[in-house]
Amino acid sequence: MADSTRTGSRMNIANILNSDGQPHRVLNILAIFTLVVGLVSFVLGLVVRNAHTGAAAIVTATVTGLVACLVGLYVQMISATREQRIVIVTGIIAGFVGLALGLAKGGFTP
Repeated sequence: MADSTRTGSRMNIANILNSDGQPHRVLNILAIFTLVVGLVSFVLGLVVRNAHTGAAAIVTATVTGLVACLVGLYVQMISATREQRIVIVTGIIAGFVGLALGLAKGGFTP
């Protein structure tokens, strides 16, 4: 039981996403990018749906949702670990919801 706990090891997001022990810096950056942009699109989509916003917010929600979906689908094809795929799919789903809410309000031409 002496070696059951690690002393001095640091856990960060890169270690969590690299469960295979190999560094995947570009894939991790793209996975996190997909998640962040998808969440931004999701939040903007909810704001557009529930408040009277201008055309800029509608177009931004639509564009960020489209970017999250397209980048996420590409990164999903080249991802290396299960943890990366979980983050990517979460970002794709959030981006899709933001895209759909933006398109419901007029999309690219509100």
